Amino acid sequence: MIDGISRQTLQRLPFLLTYLKSLDAKTHVFISSTTIAEALGMNPVQVRKDLATVSVGVPRKGFETKKLISDLENFLGYNNTDSAIIVGAGKLGRALLGYNGFAEYGVEIVAAFDENPDLYGDGEENRKVLGMDKLPSLIERMGIRIAILTVPASAAQSVAELLVKHGIKAILNFAPCHLSLGKDIIVQNENLAPVLALLTKRLERQLEGEEDDGGNAEE
Repeated sequence: MIDGISRQTLQRLPFLLTYLKSLDAKTHVFISSTTIAEALGMNPVQVRKDLATVSVGVPRKGFETKKLISDLENFLGYNNTDSAIIVGAGKLGRALLGYNGFAEYGVEIVAAFDENPDLYGDGEENRKVLGMDKLPSLIERMGIRIAILTVPASAAQSVAELLVKHGIKAILNFAPCHLSLGKDIIVQNENLAPVLALLTKRLERQLEGEEDDGGNAEE
């Protein structure tokens, strides 16, 4: 729990916000939690509970869409931009470095770091790949609190400890391993393999269901 809000709710809110921002404001002045849930394939009761943590709806109308978007952005801190760094400038790290969508969610990637000198200088003008020797001073000079970790599993723990030593408080970990850090350090693990496996399993079940329906229809 974070400030009385479950991690599961905090993980769902950005998806709800993204959907709301995709709507035409002129035709969706108000929106219900049921409508949102149906569009995203989620549980209506859960969506209602999630939104109730950040905003108040209007009886028999639902939520005022514009206000709900504003309340979600304020709650998630998207209006307060935080700087972040990437450690590990392999294919994934460089892809994240070139992604401009983080700014929409209040995060600005300022640099990436790697041990490979062949990568130094890669990136856009204001977001370059730098040597690991420059990491401590940049973190401390710019007051960086967030790091995205895209290094091999074998190096993840030692790199994470280095980051924490120099002031990092939150780590988005793409390395396929568990990080043992202090209780005051926030770690969000993003292992893509299990997510892909779950997606594959859901697709398999859906296709099996379609085959069953098709068989029944022919009979």
